[in-house]
Amino acid sequence: MAYDKARLIEIVREKGLQFGDFTLASGKKASYYLDCRKVSLDSEGAYQVAQGILEMLGDDLPDAVGGMAIGADPITASVITVAAVQGKSLLGFIVRKESKTHGTGRDVEGPVSEGHKCVIVEDVVTTGGSSLQAIEKVNAAGLEVLEVIAIVDRMEGGTEAFAAAGYRLRSLLTIEDFGIAPPVQG
Repeated sequence: MAYDKARLIEIVREKGLQFGDFTLASGKKASYYLDCRKVSLDSEGAYQVAQGILEMLGDDLPDAVGGMAIGADPITASVITVAAVQGKSLLGFIVRKESKTHGTGRDVEGPVSEGHKCVIVEDVVTTGGSSLQAIEKVNAAGLEVLEVIAIVDRMEGGTEAFAAAGYRLRSLLTIEDFGIAPPVQG
């Protein structure tokens, strides 16, 4: 089964899109909320996300994928699992929101090493703040971040924030795929 964008849109609409009054992690107010954990923790949703990301990455895979706990964790797991099914080698990692005070005290967990090239994965990007924090920690651990890939881009400044920091954002879907116009930036 290959990546099916139309099916992923259906899954996100059915399981992860809600309308109402919400305050986002960025602090912004919104009339809709995307809970893509309900997509990435659903077997078909996880598979579509993994297939889409692997298709986007093509044959030139990075050494690893990962991102900020907890939103990126199921995405990372599904991508590395589907990669293995396809006979491809790909590592995963988790970035801690808060530094660990025991054990190794590392912010980046997983079988990655200094010098590895990686892609940050994210469920929903609004302003990019969470992934920019992840990039800082990943860079501090000696990994080289190539780009950021999200399930959905809300089109509220994330692309520009990543570009300003020297990174590209790509997404499987944008808010426009749900018939929602992005806010006017300015």
